[in-house]
Formats: sequence, C-alpha cells, structure tokens
Amino acid sequence: MKKIIFTEKAPAPIGPYNQAVLSGNTLYASGQIAINPASGEIVTENINDETKQVMENIAAILEAADMTFENVVKATIFIMDMNNFAAINTIYGSYFNEKTAPARETVQVACLPKNVNVEISIIAVQ
Repeated sequence: MKKIIFTEKAPAPIGPYNQAVLSGNTLYASGQIAINPASGEIVTENINDETKQVMENIAAILEAADMTFENVVKATIFIMDMNNFAAINTIYGSYFNEKTAPARETVQVACLPKNVNVEISIIAVQ
C-alpha cells in the first residue's frame, strides 16, 4: 500500500507527481525547490535563504508524515554551481545531527526547474 503525503505547508507539485509517497514505513519525498508555499514566490535572493526555504519545505513534508529529520536516511542534492556547495552544506547540515546524518550525494547539474540553484530530495524511514 502507498499513501500520498500532502501538506499546504510545502509547495504544491508543479507537475504529475506528489510531494511525497509513504510506502510501508518508508517515505519518498519529491525534490524540493525554494518555493515559498504561502506566496508561491521563488526564493532566490541568495543561496543561504534559498537553501533554508528548501529545507523548510522538506521539514513540512516530514511533519505531514509524522517524521523529522532524524528519520531521513538518504538525501540527494542537485546544485547549479558547485561553488555554492559550502554555503548549501552549512544550511543543510544545520537541520541534522552530524552523528546521525543521512547518506547523501551532491551533484552539479546543467539546469533545475524554474532556474533555481538547489533542489533536494530525501528518503526517510519510520
């Protein structure tokens, strides 16, 4: 069985997908970009604010699934410019306990939806 996870506290999907799917005790969250769910505006003034909005969107999805960042076992970070890695990593890391942080990869890509600078997806387990 799979359960669709949706919250108004994260941006609505902009295509034929869901914010997240819970299958058994595993949550698969779609990649989040820096869309402010309240205004629908994209937050790209600076990479710190952009990354924080992405992480807050992920936090809202985790909360809707009765989970926290402690439940995250895998993360994938897509970035437009590897020169932003340190700043993204600092904000990202502030949401996790370093000793229990998830597995992760970070890749630079040619383009992201809506021309954002960072997109992050996660897998979490209850």
